[in-house]
Amino acid sequence: MRKGMLAGRLAAAAVALTAVLGVAPTSTAATSDTPPAGENCWATHYGYIPPGAYTASGELFDNNADTAATSLSRDPQLPFGTKVKVTNVANGASLVVRINDRGTFAWSPSVPKCLDLTDGAYARLGGVLNPDSGHIVVKEEIVP
Repeated sequence: MRKGMLAGRLAAAAVALTAVLGVAPTSTAATSDTPPAGENCWATHYGYIPPGAYTASGELFDNNADTAATSLSRDPQLPFGTKVKVTNVANGASLVVRINDRGTFAWSPSVPKCLDLTDGAYARLGGVLNPDSGHIVVKEEIVP
C-alpha cells in the first residue's frame, strides 16, 4: 500500500513540475539582472557612509557628488566612469551621474532597482532623505 501511495505522489509531482515548466517564461528578460532598456527603474541612495570610505573604483567616497553605484549582477556591467543621465519620472528633474561604485543589490521585475545614488544626487533629483522615501522612479540613459 505504501509503495502505491509513494508512486502516486511521485507521478503527481512529475505532472505538477511539467505544468509549471510548460507555463514558465521562455524569455530571459523576465529573469535577467539588468533593467530593460528604456523602462523605468528605482534609484535609492546610500545613506550614511563613514568618513574615509572608498568606492569600488578606489575613489574616496563623497556623499554629495553626482556619482552612483550599479549592481554587481548587472550584465553587461557599466564600466567605471560611465556617465548616466538619470531623470526622476515624477518631477522631470534630471542630472548626469558618473558610475564609480558597485552595489550588492540586483534588479528584478518585482524590485526594479537600477542605481544607488549619493545622498546629494538623490536629493537634487527630488528624493526625500528625511524621512526616507525609499526610492524614486527614474529613467536612466547612458550618455557619451
